[in-house]
Amino acid sequence: MKKIIYSLTILSIVLWSCGGGGGGGDTPPTPTPTNHAPTTPTLSYPTNNLLCIENPVICKWNASTDVDQGAVITYLVEVAKNSAFTDGKQTFTGTTIEQSVPLEENIAYYWRVKATDNENASSSYSTVYKFFTYGEGITNHIPFAPELVAPGLNAIVAGAPTTTNLQWTASDVDNDTLTYDVYFGTTNPTALVTTDLNTTSFEVNLVASTDYYWKVVVKDGQGGQTIGQVWTFKTD
Repeated sequence: MKKIIYSLTILSIVLWSCGGGGGGGDTPPTPTPTNHAPTTPTLSYPTNNLLCIENPVICKWNASTDVDQGAVITYLVEVAKNSAFTDGKQTFTGTTIEQSVPLEENIAYYWRVKATDNENASSSYSTVYKFFTYGEGITNHIPFAPELVAPGLNAIVAGAPTTTNLQWTASDVDNDTLTYDVYFGTTNPTALVTTDLNTTSFEVNLVASTDYYWKVVVKDGQGGQTIGQVWTFKTD
């Protein structure tokens, strides 16, 4: 009888150590909630291609939303003299949906907004809008910088040797008739290849395994001109 009792005691200890007694194992950890980025802001003022008479300009946008309860959204506003946001950039942060921006007169500006929550999750940048600041006595405003259409920045053009169309867009608050000088080549700075073009595309010849650089100068026929940034692509 003693041997049987002893054996049962040992068995009970083994079962207890393997989780057989006392009611369940460790409680699983509570999963960390997933944080979501805010939605991308949409710009409302100044609208695209607007001539702004007031200065400073009050930039306004529509509020972002965030599905996470209690999220605090902060906005980053960037205003610059070029669409790459490298020339004369001003940055502002805050939780309101408007920002007063002091600017120079008779200058083309570009602006965009991004939203970030208190967990550091960010939206994409908004669409970039451009506007022109009014200058006293100014009867003509220089064109906006050209915007790239094709080939895409740093794109690879397949099938060389071949030809491709360089394509861009441009605008002017005075609605002047615009013409274009195109610079193109395999080195930077590039060489002038055509002048006073009245279309927004230009066909060029390509060879294989080559890096190409190009830019466009926009002219309004009233003495105003804007030099675009250098774009690049390559052939395979």
